Amino acid sequence: MGIGWNFRYAALGFCLLTSMAMGQDNLLDDAKSLFSPIAKDPPVLNSNPATAEKVELGKMLFFEPRLSESHNISCNTCHQIGFGGADGRPTSIGHNWQHGGRNAPTVLNSVFNIAQFWDGRAADLTEQAGGPIANPIEMGSTPARAVDQLKGIPGYVDAFRKAFPEEIDPLSYNNIGKAIAVFEATLTTPNAPFDRYLEGDEKALTVEEKKGLGLFIGKGCASCHSGVNVGGGMYAPFGVVEKPGGDFLPPDDEGRKRVTGELQDQYVFKVPSLRNVELTAPYFHSGRAWDLDEVVAAMGTAQLGTRLAPEEVSSIVAFLRTLTGEQPQVTYPTLPPSVATTPRPAP
Repeated sequence: MGIGWNFRYAALGFCLLTSMAMGQDNLLDDAKSLFSPIAKDPPVLNSNPATAEKVELGKMLFFEPRLSESHNISCNTCHQIGFGGADGRPTSIGHNWQHGGRNAPTVLNSVFNIAQFWDGRAADLTEQAGGPIANPIEMGSTPARAVDQLKGIPGYVDAFRKAFPEEIDPLSYNNIGKAIAVFEATLTTPNAPFDRYLEGDEKALTVEEKKGLGLFIGKGCASCHSGVNVGGGMYAPFGVVEKPGGDFLPPDDEGRKRVTGELQDQYVFKVPSLRNVELTAPYFHSGRAWDLDEVVAAMGTAQLGTRLAPEEVSSIVAFLRTLTGEQPQVTYPTLPPSVATTPRPAP
């Protein structure tokens, strides 16, 4: 496995550096060939068109703690919109105070990822939204209980009818996921300094930040962290060149191998987006790194086989801070009240 992955990424890096050597002298041109700015309008989901009613329902469900067995945990508990879309913990606290096995990735801009979760086990946001609700460690409910819970709240029965007007029985587990997904698709962060730079404003980045961008491209970081989300578009082993220690790569978490069962996917994870990365510490799937300088240095040795100088690390981190965009401004929804017949929380 190691030889195959090393060859693949060495070849990718070689192609990148070769293309740069063939006349792309302008840093902005190089950046435009590798990255895309986030559009002002949220993307449209396949087979799940957004309407005002569906987005509003999805927002209510995103903040709805009664979807959990204890009525105490919502999607926003682990993906706090005001906290970079994450929760600031190495691993999140779920049902009955259990800890999850991996760091909660940001929900912001997650619509641009190739798949969801660190191991890509959910193909899209709709599938992802249903996972935590039924996970015994996270929200601790079941699909049937979640549906019964919402059907026991008259305001939700009416909201689902408005959001899915063509369906006879619109309050279904699949539609819970669809509604949450269209809301999550609105949680994008456009107009970062780097977006303005990609759109042609060369003054949007400082000299130091441009130096960091040049290093980010030239050292090979952009071989994996590219596209609109500056990552999130592929899978890669953690430790292409040199395996990091157990502090960053716990040996009992074999990554995507849990999903595929393939040995070649051992310690392979979805490459995370670097959008808003300064807001989403701690880092890595293990959540065991808190400092961006430490993270950049570790990735240099583990993924690129390069020991970056301290000044190079500082410049790259300066560039990474330009990926922080306008944060979503979300008005906390008023949730429909329970009634006498609404299912009660578990102890």
